Amino acid sequence: MYSEVDHEFMSQALVEAQKALYLPNPNPRVGCVIVKDGQVIGRGHTQKVGGPHAEIQALAEVRAKGLDPIGSTFYVTLEPCNHTGRTPPCVDALIAAKPATVIAAMTDPNPLVAGRGLERLRAAGIEVRCGLLESEASKLNLGFISRMTRGLPWVRMKIAASLDGKTALTNSQSQWITSPLARADGHHWRAQACAILTGVGTVREDDPTLNVRDVYTERQPWKIIVDSKLDVPIHAKVFKNLDQSGAIVVCASLESHEAQAKAKALKDRGAEVIIMANPSGKVHLPKLLAYLAQERRMNEIHIESGCKLNGSLLREDCVDELLLYYAPFFIGEGIGMANISSLTELNQRQDWHVIDHSLFAPDLRVRLVKR
Repeated sequence: MYSEVDHEFMSQALVEAQKALYLPNPNPRVGCVIVKDGQVIGRGHTQKVGGPHAEIQALAEVRAKGLDPIGSTFYVTLEPCNHTGRTPPCVDALIAAKPATVIAAMTDPNPLVAGRGLERLRAAGIEVRCGLLESEASKLNLGFISRMTRGLPWVRMKIAASLDGKTALTNSQSQWITSPLARADGHHWRAQACAILTGVGTVREDDPTLNVRDVYTERQPWKIIVDSKLDVPIHAKVFKNLDQSGAIVVCASLESHEAQAKAKALKDRGAEVIIMANPSGKVHLPKLLAYLAQERRMNEIHIESGCKLNGSLLREDCVDELLLYYAPFFIGEGIGMANISSLTELNQRQDWHVIDHSLFAPDLRVRLVKR
């Protein structure tokens, strides 16, 4: 059904989509290549929210060159949209361009699209094929697919540890366990996320900024602090430069006068304060994640927290992927990766599957997903 030439041009479209890795949240990352007479005449990838989608950017390049897209083939990594959001439907622009063929890597999981874009193209007399390099295209949009199909974001937990699984000394010192190269890779994953989530303990002990610094990005992720008792310091670094990104503090109650005063002070700093309590008086983590996906349209959540919150997220089955960095030394007695109760039987364990491992000298990065 697909030739070597088709594979080559769709691979180029995937390269275009990769360029949108940090840009379009909450929109999907999409790449498009327009080919005519065996030559690429236009390329594009999704821009920041409100900007052109991949197909529109590729068409703009074609027309800027004074070329004609009639009779061309569009290779696009996701089904063109057929609904109006911040921009008009891409399907309309494709139909007007009169290509001979549109080849999509995958259908759009968005219920507003879900095959309807491809149907409209077929109805306009355009040959349509779908499924070329679908797996590769899906990997670029794990969060978008998760939000559309599960109503949940894709949750990635990042942990840096020694060979014996310790994230800090017993005095909480943890800077720096891993090398600058590994830390820069961690910022690459931060930049992909819609939000970086941590716990109040990490904010109090480490005073992190929770922004992207080691890779270039035009968009900073949101900052989310899980803080049941609203103990976060008002002047923590996490609340600086909130004009570049928002911050949400999630607590369990605002009943006391002290909590209400603290919430007002946080709001004056530019942060939002929301209540999301479970029956135990802690933050309801599964409910929070559903809220972030369904109400805040967040695709990927990047976790950088301490062992207590890590343990809670793992116990409550909230984590989809582990991003583990191992430094080549032992710490001995120290703070572990996640505060999880001891098992009484091995069949109580969570099983994870290694999907990738890379060396960021001298550190080893391992990526795992649930089996």
